[in-house]
Amino acid sequence: MTLAFVAVVLCLVLLVWSADRFVEGAASIAHHYGTPPLLIGMVIVGFGTSAPEIMVSILAASQGNPGIALGNAYGSNITNIALVLGATALISPIAVQSQVLHKELPILMGVTALAAWQLWDGEITRLEAVGLLALFVVLMSWAIWEGLKTKADTLGQDIEQELEARAMPVGRAVFWLVVGLALLVVSSRILVWGAVEIAHGFGVSDLIIGLTVIAVGTSLPELAASIIAARKGEHDIALGNIIGSNLFNTLAVVGIAGTIHPLAVGPEVFTRDMMVMASLTLALFLIGYGFRGRGGINRVAGALLLASYLGYTAYLVREVLLAPAVVG
Repeated sequence: MTLAFVAVVLCLVLLVWSADRFVEGAASIAHHYGTPPLLIGMVIVGFGTSAPEIMVSILAASQGNPGIALGNAYGSNITNIALVLGATALISPIAVQSQVLHKELPILMGVTALAAWQLWDGEITRLEAVGLLALFVVLMSWAIWEGLKTKADTLGQDIEQELEARAMPVGRAVFWLVVGLALLVVSSRILVWGAVEIAHGFGVSDLIIGLTVIAVGTSLPELAASIIAARKGEHDIALGNIIGSNLFNTLAVVGIAGTIHPLAVGPEVFTRDMMVMASLTLALFLIGYGFRGRGGINRVAGALLLASYLGYTAYLVREVLLAPAVVG
């Protein structure tokens, strides 16, 4: 048990570090070859910040642990909105200016509704997972088209400044891209092993471990990126990170994991976790879209989001304490 704890902590740190190196390398290479900054932010950075979730869920699904795969994806979405955006808005209120983000907020709402419909029967079949991946390809193609045709956008301008500030030679960028990806694979594999061992040791379901420990750990890149961006006044990057990550998690992470192995879970995933994720996504849409003016997340909204995360986590802990012998 002690070895599993140490493995999880160390691999979470390594996972976050390697994901950051992977994103920096990929973004620098793309920028060097003239890729539009807006496109880099929406596709490359979005994929990179979700790389920990992707690797963990792929390995969990391939090893027959659907609870970790789904818990990691949906738990990360809950963590991104409630904890990451809540904490970020408390530090620096987030104003939404980018028209691209205004288009992506309704899409995220629709994708979440689709995910809820698929999970209604407690299972995501291989066919449904392929459907998620197909929709992901369509949305990424749309994002690429939008990124290429959009000449001026506040999100693109913020990303351009970040790319210039963190520029690196192509050789070094390729090195970090390869090293980051390799470490992502290794740390994810050990992390899944450690999480399963901890779940079995405490007699709790691997779903709970996926929703809490792993979800928070794999969301650390989003937390760091959003807080840093908000403190710099790059509000659209702070929110764009979360929207992009949640789209990747819902479509690509669950889609890839479900294609590898159909994901069957208990009814509580729909009635509890999916409903919390959907409610938070709806709240983000309402406060971020700005129907009566410029959208944004002020400190009051941030505090409410953070309180909802603490309440949800406390509820999960209570369930564990009331049913300590359940193993999934």
